[in-house]
Amino acid sequence: MDACSELPVAFTVAPANRNEKAEAPKLLAESKRLLGERLKVLVADPQYSSERFRGNVSASDVLPVIPYPSNQRRGKRGLLRVDKPFHVHGPPRLKRLYGLRSAVERVFSRLDLQLSLSIHKLRGLRNISTHAAYCIIALFLIAEASWRLGDLSHIRSVTYFAT
Repeated sequence: MDACSELPVAFTVAPANRNEKAEAPKLLAESKRLLGERLKVLVADPQYSSERFRGNVSASDVLPVIPYPSNQRRGKRGLLRVDKPFHVHGPPRLKRLYGLRSAVERVFSRLDLQLSLSIHKLRGLRNISTHAAYCIIALFLIAEASWRLGDLSHIRSVTYFAT
């Protein structure tokens, strides 16, 4: 997800019983392929915190902004952490960059609630993948329509074009 445009860069669909962390290296590689040098920072939630993944991100010349869970690196200072009430602790720069993660949540909300990604009657990974692709294409079409109309204030507004 690009935090500035609030548009997806790459996506994958996996079975519900597969850990999201297993898909992360593939998404990182695809994002790096598509964005190249423009990919500077990767922001993720603590679920993606592992030394292997952090190493993959750093090896791609990308800054990993991933909070450490409370069970990792105890007693170390200067690390990014998120506590139970979702307060972010750590260096100011990392805290500011981690705040960009809210853009992802807004996009997920649009996909789930306004484009019906979470409300479907489909079965099978192939059908769900197709449905997810259609929902993401709709986000890009909304941005394109807004841009062509010269009205950038509605570039992220699904409801503006739905009425």
